[in-house]
Amino acid sequence: MLLALAVAAVLAAGCAASPAADPAPADGSGEGFGILPDVEPTVTDPDFPLVAFYGDSYTLGTGASGITQRWSTIICTDRGWNEFNPSVNGLGFVNNRTPSVDEPAQILALDPVPDIVFVTMGLNDNFSYSFAADEIHTAMDADLRNLKAGLPDARFIVVEPFWYTDQRPESLDVIIEWVHDAADDIGADWVPDASHWIEGHPEWMASDGLHPNDDGYAEMARQMDAALTGLGL
Repeated sequence: MLLALAVAAVLAAGCAASPAADPAPADGSGEGFGILPDVEPTVTDPDFPLVAFYGDSYTLGTGASGITQRWSTIICTDRGWNEFNPSVNGLGFVNNRTPSVDEPAQILALDPVPDIVFVTMGLNDNFSYSFAADEIHTAMDADLRNLKAGLPDARFIVVEPFWYTDQRPESLDVIIEWVHDAADDIGADWVPDASHWIEGHPEWMASDGLHPNDDGYAEMARQMDAALTGLGL
């Protein structure tokens, strides 16, 4: 079991680290793997809130048939929110961070500033935990504090890190606790249990076996909708 999990982790890390160039896989299933990060907000009505997302492939929507099927866009469309989603495949608080991939800086540079900021990070950091645990913990604290300092009037919603298999590495619960503590530190709303949202449903996974398909993202949107409703949003 441990070997299988280790192999899965390596595959996930390799897949997530570099987005596929083609809009659909070679098997012709129609599942999209070429969704690109936003560079500008999608503004449908300037009178409605601008919502920014700091996330990885599970917030980018990798595996969905198109942008409109990812959970973030479903949520924004249903609520009339304007979406800014620069999420990047393979990104973690430490994993695949480079000077050219800095989502917090992109969010802080928005004009007008966002009204709501989602943080949906931590999945990919499990693949670096064995040798970079301290760096992960430090980076998440710094990211959330810097975002809060730069956007003192925004409402922050920090989501328990997503997960993609029924097997869970020991690092996952540790990272979840750290992210929760970082959320509490800045007074953010916390969305629990997201690591279990697609657990036990292989039919909700795309053909790569690593990301949700349209049905999986629809379930994530349903769960997120319920959580946000509970928060008064």
